[in-house]
Amino acid sequence: MTNEQWQRLLALLGGQTIDPLPAAFIIDSPWLPKWAGMTIMDYYASETKWFEANMRVIETFPDLWFLPGFWSEYGMCTEPSAFGAKCVWYENEFPFAETISDDIERLAALKRPNPNTDGLAPFMLARLRNMEPAITNAGHTLRFAVARGPLNIAGFLMGNTEFLMAMRMEPDKTHAFLRTITAFLVDWLQLQAKTFPSIDGVLLLDDVVGFCGEDDFTSFAKPFLKQAFEAVEASVRFFHNDANGTVCAPHLAEIGVNLFNFSHEHPVNDMRKLVGDQVTLLGNIPPRDVLAQGTPDEVRNAVTQQLREMESQKRILLSCGGGMPPGVPTENIRAFLDGMV
Repeated sequence: MTNEQWQRLLALLGGQTIDPLPAAFIIDSPWLPKWAGMTIMDYYASETKWFEANMRVIETFPDLWFLPGFWSEYGMCTEPSAFGAKCVWYENEFPFAETISDDIERLAALKRPNPNTDGLAPFMLARLRNMEPAITNAGHTLRFAVARGPLNIAGFLMGNTEFLMAMRMEPDKTHAFLRTITAFLVDWLQLQAKTFPSIDGVLLLDDVVGFCGEDDFTSFAKPFLKQAFEAVEASVRFFHNDANGTVCAPHLAEIGVNLFNFSHEHPVNDMRKLVGDQVTLLGNIPPRDVLAQGTPDEVRNAVTQQLREMESQKRILLSCGGGMPPGVPTENIRAFLDGMV
């Protein structure tokens, strides 16, 4: 993000009215490489192509904020790879991290990985170190430490169904498993912030949280999310969960979250009542059915309708209800901006 964009984001999170109302999108490898005319493999393998793709989108849409900005990532593989997950790569499809075990006793005994040396984490940092001068020369600054959340990582390492069953069947061992994952996350987020002192934000992404009921959330998700967000002293604590967000929403302010990206299935006014007045909402037109697959007129109308129906524009960032999905064309992004006028 540019310094001007960052300052406006901080002002928005602080409750100031921003005119015109800004729009922002989470962008990463499911969308950006193909939009930029390259394969997903080239996007991961070439620092130059990765940088070119990010530059192309910010130059094409200078009025949009792209979060977290120059995201160095390898899909869902980064954190699971540190625990030994086999990562399966394709030329032009999203990579996948295979499970390492469905035995919660074995997983509870895992040793904490070292993000300095283990898995893909060192490659993420090296890409950013190598490209930081070019990013800075382009007028942008690295602002976010980014990681998948603890339940999301646990689901990849064990399998989501098996992990959710373990929460019920073996709660003590599941807590031990999550403590190890979260200790690694703290180390990983702190390493990112230490490597790049300009970082003043934390982004955690965890959709598995959306499969928890109230009791499971407060026991298995809330304390570990809070610990991870507190790893870095940051002005922006950004949480993405575009599965069911109604259980986590009332707890976000206590966890420390001040920016929340949630599912389009939750109307903005309803989500505002759940999160309270201190959390900025990022959303929430349908990402796939409207932003990716709709006509420009349908996108424009969806944005206009959201603006018309919102009870307040305070602490609102217009976006889709989730990350930018695959296949969103340029004309639909332009229609999104047109709908804001």
